[in-house]
Amino acid sequence: MPRTRLFIASGIFHPEPGGPATYLHELLPQLQVRGWDVRALTFSDTPDNQGEPYPVTRIVRTSYPVRMGRYAAASRPLLQWANLVYVHQLGLPLLGKKSAPRIIKIVGDIVWERAVRRGWISPRQDIDAFQHGRYGVRVGFDRDRLNKEARTFDGVIVPSEYLKRMVAGWGVDEAKIRVIYNALPDDIATPEISQAEARARLDLPADQPIVLTVGRILPWKGVDHLVAALAQVPDVRLVVAGDGPALADAQREAESAGVADRVTFLGRVSRKDMPLWMRATDYVALYSGYEGLSHTLLESLRAGTPVIASDKGGNPEVVRHGVNGLLVPYVDRAALADTLRHAFQPGVRDTLATRAETGMERFSFATLVEQTHSTLQGFL
Repeated sequence: MPRTRLFIASGIFHPEPGGPATYLHELLPQLQVRGWDVRALTFSDTPDNQGEPYPVTRIVRTSYPVRMGRYAAASRPLLQWANLVYVHQLGLPLLGKKSAPRIIKIVGDIVWERAVRRGWISPRQDIDAFQHGRYGVRVGFDRDRLNKEARTFDGVIVPSEYLKRMVAGWGVDEAKIRVIYNALPDDIATPEISQAEARARLDLPADQPIVLTVGRILPWKGVDHLVAALAQVPDVRLVVAGDGPALADAQREAESAGVADRVTFLGRVSRKDMPLWMRATDYVALYSGYEGLSHTLLESLRAGTPVIASDKGGNPEVVRHGVNGLLVPYVDRAALADTLRHAFQPGVRDTLATRAETGMERFSFATLVEQTHSTLQGFL
């Protein structure tokens, strides 16, 4: 029986960091098992094959016009070959007559991210307010172009109800949008050791309150807010795992707030080591201004560690305040400091930790695979 031909178009791919790269690396072998013939096209820093069990064409990131032209040329035969096209970034140069249905997974507002990155808007610009504001010709052109593209797809997959509302606000027919929650594969190991044993392995103090924040350090990730709040809460140590363009800002905040001796910047930590760090700490904090649906929160709760998160984006769909974690208004540094003080009151952490897995059945990897498989099949 012939296998269904699935063309994956993405801007990033394994082993690069980032949610879309990780998602595809974990999902595509499962789709192959279910009868899909997979081929992928991506931008990359290297043309080298990474040993995937399906063909991946990597377009090296040279100058912008060159790489876009090469991506477009490589997409043409794949578009002709495919029975279905599954896209993972708006704005990719896919050139060819539309002969197969096209589905897109949207995990955020690329217009807002690009405007922040290029300095067109303030890095403090709230993403939800951005949806209804006017920000000049460049932002307006980018928004009109990409929102129009989003409306051309036959179907849209999003990882949270929050993003479904956002994408519908772009004029995409709500009937086209399917929520499929992010999830972690079952083979991601959770250390079967105590918090004390995890701290000993990492040479961390046995009795100091420790908060861990994880991820690429971007302006909207709120690491500087965590550092500022720490200045109002004695004794607590903050461990920052990750790097990125806002790292220097966070380091300067630690110096100016007088807490540099209580903030440890680890740099990037490998994914295989992260569960141990999460097990060792008291809380994982994610005080960001935007999250579609955070893998970091899922990883922390699976490790048995409660979370402190902003009440933004998809975070409230994962965190049940006072059950498996604590939600904090954003941006409110005073409220964040109050939450940190409350988090380390006697018994609070232990109570939340016992309920860390409450509601986690909604984020089953088997469910993600089956829902994605059935959704894609529905367009054939």
